[in-house]
Amino acid sequence: MKIITLVKDNDPLVQQAAQLLVDAFREHWPTAWPSLKDGLEEVHEMLEAERICRAAIDDEKKLLGIIGGIPQYDGLVWELHPLAVQPDMQGGGIGKMLAEDLEEQVRKRGGLTITLGSDDEDGMTSLSNVDLYENLWEKIRDVRNFKRHPYEFYQKMGYVITGIVPDANGVGKPDIILSKRVSR
Repeated sequence: MKIITLVKDNDPLVQQAAQLLVDAFREHWPTAWPSLKDGLEEVHEMLEAERICRAAIDDEKKLLGIIGGIPQYDGLVWELHPLAVQPDMQGGGIGKMLAEDLEEQVRKRGGLTITLGSDDEDGMTSLSNVDLYENLWEKIRDVRNFKRHPYEFYQKMGYVITGIVPDANGVGKPDIILSKRVSR
């Protein structure tokens, strides 16, 4: 496996990346990219000049995973968006390698922090379906993962929960904000 920069003129990988977004998010976030057309729109945004778009491929140039970065705050902070790994390969370290690669890419560009939002739209955590305006920091401190929500993956990578956007996806459906300092 190797990690490369995905470029616009690599149509086979662009197509695979779009399909990966559909496939990887189908189970828990089916409205994220419900069709190949939606996936292609997202991938084309990921390929804009100021962004980072990296792909993990195997020796046959089959796409294993992708990750994107969006500059914010004059490039001092980057949003990780999105990270997707082939569903049958999740848990094998590809996501970790892509996240570490993004951290290195952000450092090379002078970035200090990476942040991301990880939605809870279907009751995957104890932050879902509760009043987050009451005792918010206690709820964050005591957060529980009920259905393999990805926030724990990011915590293992050194990210910390730095906030919550209550009702980001409807009543009782928050966005969990995680951040990590990547400067040395």
